[in-house]
Amino acid sequence: MEITRLVLPGPSPTARDAVLLCARLARLYEDGARAVECDAGAVTAPGLGTVEVLARLRLTARGRPLRVTGAGPALRALLDLVGLAGLLAESKEREPPFGVRE
Repeated sequence: MEITRLVLPGPSPTARDAVLLCARLARLYEDGARAVECDAGAVTAPGLGTVEVLARLRLTARGRPLRVTGAGPALRALLDLVGLAGLLAESKEREPPFGVRE
């Protein structure tokens, strides 16, 4: 499966970024993207704005494949705390990698 990348701005995406990123994500899916990877490598100071961005992106995806890559420890911990750790592309212990079925 071909994966399209969407880069999150750093150091901490805001609600304003969410509007633009969601519009870009919707266009990617409309243009035929089958799976989208959100590169969070530049997010070095994640906060509630980052959570809002990722939650809104997840809603925009409407069940289509969307994963976060490049998340640092702080973002991983924050996503785990708010129940969005399932967006992380990094496999948790005993879970298959993204796109792999057991």
